[in-house]
Amino acid sequence: MERVYKKLIKEYLQFFPCVGLIGPRQCGKTTLVESFMPEWKVIDLEKQSDFQLLSQDPDLFLRLNPEKIGIDEAQIFPELFPALRVAIDRDRQTPGRFIITGSSSPNLVRSISESLAGRIGIIEMAPFAFAEVSSTGSNCFQLCRFITNKIPIKTFIKELKPKNNIKQAHKYWLQGGFPEPWIKQNKRFQTLWMNQYLGTYIMRDILRLFPKINENRFRTFVRLLTGISGTIINYSQIARSLGVSQPTIRDYFEIIHGTFLWRNIPPFTKDSVKRIIKHPKGYFRDSGLLHFLMRITELDTLLAHPQMGNSWEGMVIEELIRGFHSLGAGFDYYYYRTSGGAEIDLVLEGDFGLIPVEIKYSQTVKKRQLGSLKTFIKEKKCRYGLVITNDEYPRLYDENIAAIPFTHI
Repeated sequence: MERVYKKLIKEYLQFFPCVGLIGPRQCGKTTLVESFMPEWKVIDLEKQSDFQLLSQDPDLFLRLNPEKIGIDEAQIFPELFPALRVAIDRDRQTPGRFIITGSSSPNLVRSISESLAGRIGIIEMAPFAFAEVSSTGSNCFQLCRFITNKIPIKTFIKELKPKNNIKQAHKYWLQGGFPEPWIKQNKRFQTLWMNQYLGTYIMRDILRLFPKINENRFRTFVRLLTGISGTIINYSQIARSLGVSQPTIRDYFEIIHGTFLWRNIPPFTKDSVKRIIKHPKGYFRDSGLLHFLMRITELDTLLAHPQMGNSWEGMVIEELIRGFHSLGAGFDYYYYRTSGGAEIDLVLEGDFGLIPVEIKYSQTVKKRQLGSLKTFIKEKKCRYGLVITNDEYPRLYDENIAAIPFTHI
């Protein structure tokens, strides 16, 4: 399957000496680098022989290999980053010399900011999005492209095309986007793979990065998150449930967000005269992993589950965020909720302005359900707002509110 990040990597390589590709384990980073750059030399730091080759003398290695070098799981060897800075500065004007990949954001981002600021372009990669498994070319992430290019919403209605049907969308929602289970399409394999993935993630990545962490307690924390995915995070309540302090819980959230399994979404608090809920919201980034932890294997079970709406909302939010990341668009994301109960599921902010987005699982949306969206658009002077639904076709609910089916994102 063609990954949408390929075009962005090639573009970044024309501007930056080094490109950093970060994302969760097993989302396809190494495969992508190896597949479209066969002439590059790729060093895998999890392979002992490669680690020895590079770690023995990183400065000398980079002098001997000054270009077309890919380094996989770079966060394993922090000493690499100062050596990369020296190697880049030796020929600062030549772009496209190095690619590094990493799956543990806290250490990687810290090392990049300390040593490679201004020398590297960072791309956040994710497992397959629905757009990737369902379409190719310009049809992929078409809504995000229209938003970024400031296309009027009336054009959305005319030009957005479905990438696949509603059944395929539900299959993707249930299964998630990790490449191996998606490609093999075997339920037994998916269960085994998810079980191994979760165990490996905790045993290898978390314990290696944070050796003092209580493994059993952190496992319990991950399981506990299934009940609050898609809700506002109450640190004190979670701390009481686990019998730990609030600072420990905040550290746990920082760890699981920083290693790409969970996404913390901050509240939108700018220029508001109303009382705003200021706790973050959170979601599992991959719906398939969430459903595995919830022991949901069938669509009918998912549709009858109390957490169904939160799961759908998180999946749609991830689809949009992944779309903007794949385009290299600069943007921020928030949610909005007042103490009076007004709520917007997602607020996007970038060069394109401020775009509020409501997410509804249903096919039809009643006018009274759009009150918060209309008020937000009016108060913040937004050009338009969006409602992501399971409708058959895009349509206008109002002159500045468009309903977009998920299959058309």
